[in-house]
Amino acid sequence: MKCLVLGGGGFLGSHLTEALLAIGHSVRVFEKRGFSRGNLAGVFGDIELIEGSEEDQPRLEEAFRGVDVLFHLAGTTNPATSNQDTLYDVTSNVLPTLRVLAEASRRPLKKLIFFSSGGTVYGIPQRIPIDESHPTNPISSYGIHKLTIEKFLGLHAHLNGLNYVTLRISNAYGERQSPTSGQGVVTTVVHRALRHEPIEVWGDGTAVRDYVHVSDIIAAAIKAAEYEGNEKVFNIGTGVGTSVLDVLRAVENLVGYPLEVSFSAARPYDVPISILDVRLAREEIGWSAKIELHEGLARTLAYARNSLL
Repeated sequence: MKCLVLGGGGFLGSHLTEALLAIGHSVRVFEKRGFSRGNLAGVFGDIELIEGSEEDQPRLEEAFRGVDVLFHLAGTTNPATSNQDTLYDVTSNVLPTLRVLAEASRRPLKKLIFFSSGGTVYGIPQRIPIDESHPTNPISSYGIHKLTIEKFLGLHAHLNGLNYVTLRISNAYGERQSPTSGQGVVTTVVHRALRHEPIEVWGDGTAVRDYVHVSDIIAAAIKAAEYEGNEKVFNIGTGVGTSVLDVLRAVENLVGYPLEVSFSAARPYDVPISILDVRLAREEIGWSAKIELHEGLARTLAYARNSLL
């Protein structure tokens, strides 16, 4: 297949690009001009790269030419930054996506895979684990814009027959995730631990998250692209909850020395617990997470050590 990866130079996007190439697909990456190329350094000879923006219609049309499957991972904010400027959050994420969906609806596209957020679209959970039918009441602009895009996907499916799958991904972590992005507890803790830097925890450390390794997320995306059933939304996580304190203890055990940890007031956009019910993904697309947290932490730590050499 000819695959277009929006945001293919990022943490998740670069892993997806490599995985698609590894199984024989042709890959075109669409990225903003001047993006950091480090994540794709090893695959530039095998991919077609187009730099531009969704506002540049000729570049967007060029990106879509001949494409079978579109993976949409592009974004400009995270849960922390989204609430700081909600206008920017919406205009830089929702509006560009509407241009993408308009172009996709004019093309003979076989499938669109959208990377949404299982950690934010549901808001404060009413039940655990959280299944796909759980009410969606986001408490961050990030969750609202992800949910808004999901709704527009449904609209284009209804009006134009767009074939899509949404992946509601829990807390992603793993190799290449930036420790300065403001998103990714595991990566932040690992990098600060290796540098012997203080680690700031928002709240008392009891917040529970469903941490899913990048390799499992990419496997789910590829399964979703091949899926021919009727379901449109899948939770992608491990179904296992881990507190921030447990992550700190695990990293401390791996590095072999105590971590310097301080605690600050909890942030208003952080939910107290998020554990996803992933049975639908297992039953429909034949996917389940393979990497347990201890193994994923060890991989992330090894990568971070090498990057610091």
